[in-house]
Amino acid sequence: MHEYTALDEFETGDMDLEERQALRRVAGLSTELQDVSEVEYRQLRLERVVLVGVWTSGTAEDAENSLLELKLLAETAGSEVLEGLIQRRQKPDPATYIGSGKALELRDVVDSTGADTVICDGELTPGQLRQLEETVKVKVIDRTALILDIFAQHAKSREGKAQVELAQLQYLLPRLRGWGGNLSRQVGGRAAGGVGIGGRGPGETKIELDRRRIRERMSKLRRQISGMSTSRETMRHRRQHREVPAVAIAGYTNAGKSSLLNRITGAGVLVEDALFATLDPTVRRARTPEGRLFTIADTVGFVRHLPHQLIEAFRSTLEEVADADLILHVVDGSHPDPEGQLAAVREVFADIEGASEVPEVVVINKADAADQEVLDRIARRERDSIVVSARTGKGVTELMRLIEERLPRLDHEIHLLVPYDRGDLVSRAHKEGEVLSVEHVGDGTVLHARVLPSLFQELERVGKPVERVS
Repeated sequence: MHEYTALDEFETGDMDLEERQALRRVAGLSTELQDVSEVEYRQLRLERVVLVGVWTSGTAEDAENSLLELKLLAETAGSEVLEGLIQRRQKPDPATYIGSGKALELRDVVDSTGADTVICDGELTPGQLRQLEETVKVKVIDRTALILDIFAQHAKSREGKAQVELAQLQYLLPRLRGWGGNLSRQVGGRAAGGVGIGGRGPGETKIELDRRRIRERMSKLRRQISGMSTSRETMRHRRQHREVPAVAIAGYTNAGKSSLLNRITGAGVLVEDALFATLDPTVRRARTPEGRLFTIADTVGFVRHLPHQLIEAFRSTLEEVADADLILHVVDGSHPDPEGQLAAVREVFADIEGASEVPEVVVINKADAADQEVLDRIARRERDSIVVSARTGKGVTELMRLIEERLPRLDHEIHLLVPYDRGDLVSRAHKEGEVLSVEHVGDGTVLHARVLPSLFQELERVGKPVERVS
């Protein structure tokens, strides 16, 4: 029987989760190629899928883990996985990704299972997608398109939606293609942007028109995102101006970052056992055991071979990591390949300017479900690490003490008599600093605390050193 905790009472997360689950795909919406007669604007409707991967390097276990992750991604997108195939090759086939013989074998599997989509574990060229589709006779998508589709389903904020749409258009543009006569069909008049008489003529081909419209939409989205990132920078600047230290939670998707944020701050952030449950960054306030205020940000999860378009589109979101004073790098201790997850996240860190220089603590999560040998192995490899369970709360108190140690120290210590009419400054010392002792006397409050430089100056201006008080 489920044991309810305080975390179960947060309505925001519950409502988000309910809304997400209400938006699953409906079975029976066919996406077969013969239904498509226009340029490919086909929305992904993944239903019954067959997975296929090419194993080029590493062990068989690595290849199976990669296909298992693709299965989780496909299920997160709302599809039913029927079968998975792995082919051993030195490199993917330039024509059909898996080679002509394997493509025919794949077609037989698709026919026997009744699948309507094939998902490839890699990024395919437009030519590979087209030739593989012609062979297997159902829709073929690659890992990149699948991840973009998941992001499109889960983005909620205006900025998140705009970033995902931009990434999708960047991916779609070189892969735009027509079917049959549509490749060369020309349009004039209104369709070409004209308005009747004088606007007709040879015009653009349908595919050229679509390319132009996509480029125009991409330009508009870039302008919108630029405007939104300005407001994010203003908020970040405000936090920096107040000199409140910042912590960023980063890590592989589904490692338990949002659960950890909830455990630390009591925030009602959506928690779901699905990949990419968090897309919009959440910033919350928290306090160390000694009462020191800091902000903590939950960021979008990373995954192996994260599409380059997404790294570009979500750059403003990922900047939360580079601007932090400390990164809590969360890894799933119960995952088959936690070291691979750590390496994949650090690969993305390398693409974010300044992220590699921020101090990092590896938080090995899901200790309640992990093998003790695996936990010990990661702890030995990662010098600065701590084992926790966000679900049970194990190790969270020790983590908070570690955050206290790693945050930049408050180097301005004061021992002053603050007049009673400036109680607001004493209140700020409690909120933003580290109060060591407080004593109420006749003339005011004797405050002994470590505070931020800006507050130190104000207190010095209005307070009196305790030694001078008679």
